[in-house]
Amino acid sequence: MADWAQRHRWAALLLWLAVLAAVALGSQAAGSAYRNDFSLPGTDSQAATDLYTEHGSAQAGDSVEIVVKDGQGIDRRKAAVEAMLAEVRGLPSVAEVRSPYADASAVSQDGTIGYATVTLDGKAEAVPKEDVTAIIDTAKDAEEEGFQVELGGDAVRGAEEKGSPTAELAGIAAAVIILGLLFGSLVAAAVPLITALFAVGSALGLIVLASHVFTIADFTPPITMLVGLGVGVDYALLIFYRYRQELIHGADPAAATRKALDAAGRTVFFAGCTVIIALLGLVALGLGSLQGVALALALTVLTTMAASLVLLPALLALFGNRIRRHVLKRAAKAGAKGRAEGRRWRTLAGAVQRRPLPALLVAVLAMLALSAPAAGMRLGFADAGNDPGTTTTRQAYDLLAEGFGPGFNGPLLVLAQGDEAAGQAVRSELAKVEGVAAASPAMPSDDGSLSTVIVYPATAPQDEGTTDLVHHLRDDVAPELQRDTGAEILVGGATAASQDFADTVSQRLPLFVAVVVGLSSLLLMLVFRSVLIPLKAALLNLLSISAALGAMTLVFQHGLFGVQPGPIEAFLPVLIFAIVFGLSMDYEVFLVSRIQEEWERTKDHSLAVREGLASTGKVITAAGAIMIVVFGAFMLSPDRMLQQFGLGLAVAILMDALVIRCLIVPAAMQLLGRRAWWMPAPLARRLPRVALERPADSAGTSAGPWCR
Repeated sequence: MADWAQRHRWAALLLWLAVLAAVALGSQAAGSAYRNDFSLPGTDSQAATDLYTEHGSAQAGDSVEIVVKDGQGIDRRKAAVEAMLAEVRGLPSVAEVRSPYADASAVSQDGTIGYATVTLDGKAEAVPKEDVTAIIDTAKDAEEEGFQVELGGDAVRGAEEKGSPTAELAGIAAAVIILGLLFGSLVAAAVPLITALFAVGSALGLIVLASHVFTIADFTPPITMLVGLGVGVDYALLIFYRYRQELIHGADPAAATRKALDAAGRTVFFAGCTVIIALLGLVALGLGSLQGVALALALTVLTTMAASLVLLPALLALFGNRIRRHVLKRAAKAGAKGRAEGRRWRTLAGAVQRRPLPALLVAVLAMLALSAPAAGMRLGFADAGNDPGTTTTRQAYDLLAEGFGPGFNGPLLVLAQGDEAAGQAVRSELAKVEGVAAASPAMPSDDGSLSTVIVYPATAPQDEGTTDLVHHLRDDVAPELQRDTGAEILVGGATAASQDFADTVSQRLPLFVAVVVGLSSLLLMLVFRSVLIPLKAALLNLLSISAALGAMTLVFQHGLFGVQPGPIEAFLPVLIFAIVFGLSMDYEVFLVSRIQEEWERTKDHSLAVREGLASTGKVITAAGAIMIVVFGAFMLSPDRMLQQFGLGLAVAILMDALVIRCLIVPAAMQLLGRRAWWMPAPLARRLPRVALERPADSAGTSAGPWCR
């Protein structure tokens, strides 16, 4: 493959340019069809939503709250409010508008705060943003001095979110700086970055086209952009660094490219397949909103892997002589000063080998301490209470809490499938339940077969008390009401649906982890012909992920560094697990394959560990640093979910690249000694041999068989 890309360098470049142009033009012409699918078949909240839709109830659609406040009482603003609501009633996607003056419960006790309910004709994710924006603009036009108008609801939150290129630009700039410091050449730094940008550009266009076929959430593009950038630079860097080493060892640019692809290229291919397997494991969770994200990320990794194996060799063929002159010049200067390649990493490895057990224990205990908060992680979803204070959704949230209590922002919809009398009986009993601040009158559906009681918890939506109330209503209260009234009782609404999502993730997570860890360990067993190395890799990868989740819990759940406390987004742990587990395998394969290479050459285990770290320590830390700054750029996003995602990935890669690969793995390999390569003879005879990172002097023009 490398030989073809070199001989047809212009054809390979033009092929990628044509693909990028075709995908960009096609995606622009087709437009995106992103859809947020938060359905949860088999849960109470989903069953309630389905019944609302079936029986024509207004609760089938989401709603927008228009909150008004006048310190002297909202009654004196009645004419202006009614005029504004009449205008809203005629807007697209509006099914019904209920005025605060038509319902005494919609006005606070002191008469200064009230709210109008705008029922939409669909779920928030299905209503066009321009229609929601029209509602916002119409309502805000009624504001004047002394009269505040704010809007709340998921639809408004979605319409307020604005994308920003800040994170992407910061990630690219940081990658350029790190690559420049690593190679000391603009051309050398540009080659991995150009490869990544071509891959990411193609992947984003393909994802737009795929959104017409698969259900892909609208928050997917920024995630795939930064993950693709980090992975793309990472893969290209691993190959490019091996190419640089071959140049230093005297190979000409063409031979160096073939040897680098025949060795590091195989590692990239294996690592990319591992990431894709981990991501596709998310599909098995059966969560619609995650399946589309997983498919998009898998497509992105596949594209970056292909670019590293086809586009990168073509770029090396174009700039090879120039890069070679620069590399040899820097190597000569370093040799003249007595700075051997990997000298410091060799020294670090030697220090770890002299005291392997203390180094291992200290590093593992430190990571376990960071992981400890993850044991108390509370899954959920951020709401308007976590929005910036300047947003209308946050101000509406605060006004409603001020006027009606903290639980007003997270009502539960209790559905009674029976006649109106059953609905009223259910309402009277719900009002007596501990933890319930208020219960609305039962509202019948259009056909009279359903009744809905809006239950307002005494606690805020994200409080543990609200979670406990949802479970109490379902497990204890509902069964008794069903026996007494004969009506089927379901607890639904956005707050209950969030809890259902979190519970579903928690229930399915063990199976997901077992499948991903099992398949990845099997692949490592094939590659390294060892039982202990895959086991060690799996345990250490889980350790880095748990440390990342612990850091997320400290910052976002407990409010470290002044962050607004709240739950961890329910789908992030599994998403971070899939991405980090796959990426951790990159570094594992890259480091251990070099150790294995030296072991097979010398049969000196201690020397193999030292030389393996000396050969890969610099590139692993550089690749890790690029990943950290690219993922850390998520922290610049105003979106809380993206901030959590960025912190989790950055901490996981930091722990993996520095603590695990540079301390724990050398210490563990030293302690294992020759046993690291042990495999039972019957198993060894049955497993095929998979060659990765073959010794450089055996890599020729053709790659040779991968399995024998």
